[in-house]
Amino acid sequence: MTVFLMVAGAFTGAQVWQGTAARLAEAGAEARAVPLTGLDADRPAAGDRVDLETHIADVLAAIDAVDPAGGRKIVLVGHDYGIHPVLGAADRRPERIDRIVHLDAGMPQNGVPALAAVPDQELRARLAEGAQNGETSGELAPPANREQWQRWGSTAGVPDAALDRLTALAAPQPLATLLQPLRLTGAVAAVPTSGILCTGNGVSIDMVQRLADFGDPALQALADPRVSFFELPTGHWPMLSSPAELSEALLGAAAGEGRRLRPAGTCEPPAHLRPFPLQVPELPRETKQNVDLYVPDADGPRPAVVFVHGGPVPAGSRPTPREWPTMVGHARLAAAEGMVGVTLDHRLHDVGDYERAAADVTAAVDLVRADPRVDADRIALWFFSGGGLLTAPWLAAPPSWLRCLAASYPILAPLPNWGLADARFQPVPAVAQAGALPLVLVRAGLETPEIAATVEEFVTAAKDCGAALELIDVPGGHHGFESLDPPEEIRPALRQAMRAVVSRLTDRA
Repeated sequence: MTVFLMVAGAFTGAQVWQGTAARLAEAGAEARAVPLTGLDADRPAAGDRVDLETHIADVLAAIDAVDPAGGRKIVLVGHDYGIHPVLGAADRRPERIDRIVHLDAGMPQNGVPALAAVPDQELRARLAEGAQNGETSGELAPPANREQWQRWGSTAGVPDAALDRLTALAAPQPLATLLQPLRLTGAVAAVPTSGILCTGNGVSIDMVQRLADFGDPALQALADPRVSFFELPTGHWPMLSSPAELSEALLGAAAGEGRRLRPAGTCEPPAHLRPFPLQVPELPRETKQNVDLYVPDADGPRPAVVFVHGGPVPAGSRPTPREWPTMVGHARLAAAEGMVGVTLDHRLHDVGDYERAAADVTAAVDLVRADPRVDADRIALWFFSGGGLLTAPWLAAPPSWLRCLAASYPILAPLPNWGLADARFQPVPAVAQAGALPLVLVRAGLETPEIAATVEEFVTAAKDCGAALELIDVPGGHHGFESLDPPEEIRPALRQAMRAVVSRLTDRA
């Protein structure tokens, strides 16, 4: 028999697992929700301090309470913050654990506190500053109403009654559980793992595959054949929104089922390194710092199109984004139209890096405008994917030399699990200040629902304020369609989008 030991996330107690536990029991498994000290009513704090080690001890006690007789298999399930005590306990009892399940949870590393995974970036910064000043005791107040749970993850699919009950039963989170670093010896690495991803919270298996394809060493372990993945089309609390589907995924994980990632270095190139779908002239690049220019053979200063890649992209990714075929292909296509095509690298390595990425883009544009072969008064900026949030500063205060702003399959509002509240990177409200700035938006018809919602919100806001928006649709296109979909279906939209941008740059009005 499989015994599931389930550990809940921040502010929540064992009661959140009731529906899932009942369905696992119906399937013949045993399910036990692990109460955590200070969070569950039946396990009050015995002293003044409750920290991560306290919760690791709670999980260890649950493991030790499972009689190993009869070949009982233990599957540890950690949701959200709960993955930290799960990993800490499994690292000390690896021989007792058959599988660890990360339920919409990250990949905590040795020496890193759970604070690093708090999605609300402003709250995370405030707590980190307090910790530096010695404020490591006390508690963090739980969400006070339904709306405040959104700061901790998407509540998509959770019935109002369940959210009300979650709020009523929520307990303050002891600060030390978030601030104390997780200590791992490495023994836990031998335990097979599964990830259950909630797409409504902004993450999918394809997204994880792309991150692994970038070559980040920290993610290479995810391509191990002992690691499997499942997706649930719901928000961050599947035990409340989809308990039946969650139980099926847990049973599949226990059986070793699930999708495996493609290891890096296989014969098939990863999506971001596949050829550009259009034939473009093999124009050489000229490198200046973190910028590559593709200069056409033409007289006089020429307008320029600066292509801004998406992200986040791991810092160690090679080749760097400005050398990816999609970026180079767009730049050479612009050069074939008589424009200076420009690619650049910026430091969007994490969702908390938008400020420095924006500074990198600004510096790159200044460098390009200073080149004597560039018409400094005729610049277009073209953003891709996660770089879409970087459009906001340019929309809010477009300079006179910015003649067009384009975006391909952009993310135009922070995804639910990003915790990004910085008003400087919110394109939807910023578009009302764009004035007459021409906008070209290339939409993927098969975009993921979470990203498509941000695009639709932007388009609605643009229409409401009368922005000069041109929409170009790729009906059969996926996110990153240049390298994913049949070239013959993509080429017309690529040509149309480039013509639209070039026409704005060459219009003398």
